[in-house]
Amino acid sequence: MSVQVWTWILVGVSFALYFGIAIWARAGSTKEFYVAGGGVSPLANGMATAADWMSAASFISMAGLISFMGYDGSVYLMGWTGGYVLLALLLAPYLRKFGKFTVPDFIGDRYYSNVARTVAVVCALLVSFTYVAGQMRGVGIVFSQFLQVEINTGVVIGMVVVLIFSFLGGMKGITYTQVAQYCVLMFAFLVPAIFISLQMTGNPIPQLGMGGTVEDGTYLLDKLDTLHRELGFNEYTNGSKSTWDVFAITFALMAGTAGLPHVIVRFFTVAKVKDARKSAGLALLFIAFLYTTAPAVAVFARTNLIETVNNQAYEDMPEWFKTWENTGLLGWADKNGDGKIQYVNGNAIDGKKPIFTENRGEHGERIIENPSADTNEFYVDRDIMVLANPEIANLPNWVIGLVAAGGLAAALSTAAGLLLVISTSISHDLIKKQIKPDISEKGELLAARISILVAIVIAGFFGIYPPGFVAAVVALAFGLGAASFFPAIVLGIFDKRMNKEGAICGMVVGLLLMLFYMIRFKTGLIGIMDPLPAEDWWFGTSPEGFGTIAMLVNFVVSIVVSRFTKPTPQEVQDIVENIRIPSGAGEASSH
Repeated sequence: MSVQVWTWILVGVSFALYFGIAIWARAGSTKEFYVAGGGVSPLANGMATAADWMSAASFISMAGLISFMGYDGSVYLMGWTGGYVLLALLLAPYLRKFGKFTVPDFIGDRYYSNVARTVAVVCALLVSFTYVAGQMRGVGIVFSQFLQVEINTGVVIGMVVVLIFSFLGGMKGITYTQVAQYCVLMFAFLVPAIFISLQMTGNPIPQLGMGGTVEDGTYLLDKLDTLHRELGFNEYTNGSKSTWDVFAITFALMAGTAGLPHVIVRFFTVAKVKDARKSAGLALLFIAFLYTTAPAVAVFARTNLIETVNNQAYEDMPEWFKTWENTGLLGWADKNGDGKIQYVNGNAIDGKKPIFTENRGEHGERIIENPSADTNEFYVDRDIMVLANPEIANLPNWVIGLVAAGGLAAALSTAAGLLLVISTSISHDLIKKQIKPDISEKGELLAARISILVAIVIAGFFGIYPPGFVAAVVALAFGLGAASFFPAIVLGIFDKRMNKEGAICGMVVGLLLMLFYMIRFKTGLIGIMDPLPAEDWWFGTSPEGFGTIAMLVNFVVSIVVSRFTKPTPQEVQDIVENIRIPSGAGEASSH
């Protein structure tokens, strides 16, 4: 069967499974809608947490980033993995004991202020919308290639799918759908990695194959380093980023993780604190399967891409090249007229994307209207590397279809979790807690569902007009989380003296500072000026890493303001003291 038929079958079966689960797990109460009734098993919650965590950025884009950036791409691997550990060990147990299942709810009650709650809602919405934009972009990429539709059409299809299982089941439906999505995405990621590892190194374990030898006895990484040097790229195993920027990006991703509302809520879907700890440990194990495999996939994909494309005649290009060319995510401009693709260091095009005409060149290629003056003739969107990898390696058609199903599972699972956070922030933290406290449970449930509907339309807009490739967009969401939530949560747990004035000022300053830096260096001031170049970065810090600086400013502002304003009420200090005592522990004894 063709790739198209296999894709329709595997995507169709997986979607039928998701819809079936959503119908079976319909939410009938706000508790089921928000926290799945609080009765999910640690194993199921561990899988759901892993699926929630491993978004399109993890499945589609992280290996693509490492594939092109080499050593520099490892910051995403370290930051996201370390961030989950930080969240599971440092914050989740305390938040679980505090008993609030949304971050704005925790901040509103801990800082005894609806102003603080409202600021937290704004932060949650900004973080979640920035994050979900990356997921919808990932959905569009997968649909555009494998279902042969435009990227924008793919985003709309993804919106409808997410809407159905999040609208019906809330957290209950999303949780059990994510268990299925974890199984699909993990199988889809590992199977091609094992195939390609066997094909290239003879070792079925990708993590070992990456460090293995190829046919001529050369180590695979040495071979890739050599290819990179010959083509003028940075050495693959040496980074180009400064040590400070590597640290800043890694820490921003870690701290941003700890402030991600859609992951924190997972620890409230189990019955006991003990189960929350178990599910956190299981989730880390489930996440490790993909995160330890991603660098290997990146190395395999990069090596195969260079060997397939560089200095090859366009007429000899395999079918996958011409198929991806039609999506606009890959392009070639024959600048020297020799009919061969020269893939060397430099920009193939002017701008971020190739602009294709409907005309064909003398070799049959789609003509690019915006080629640059550089000698590089090949453009490829790094987000396609995981999806195109099985085709580049000439794997069976069913494997290619499986990867499509896995990419959709990764993007849709996280998008659903984020949309629930958005709806909860509006219906529970804004309407129930502030605007209309006497709203009925049925009314609150309706408000949550309407919020999801509005949120998914906005998310779809960001998916159609994304501010960058998937992982970069997601990295900025983590920077926003680090700059706004992380200090307020940490100080709220570990500093009894932290008061509402300090928390509010810190969150506002941190968030505005991060937003300013993102806009100025990533998107420019729209309609006024272009984004500033890397030479103008403050302290040599990239926009992806600036969350660390904004977070430190937040900490300083919060602590200073709290020390010069009215102390925290004694009853709040007692609550803070209590949540740091493990459940079942008594008072310290001198006997």
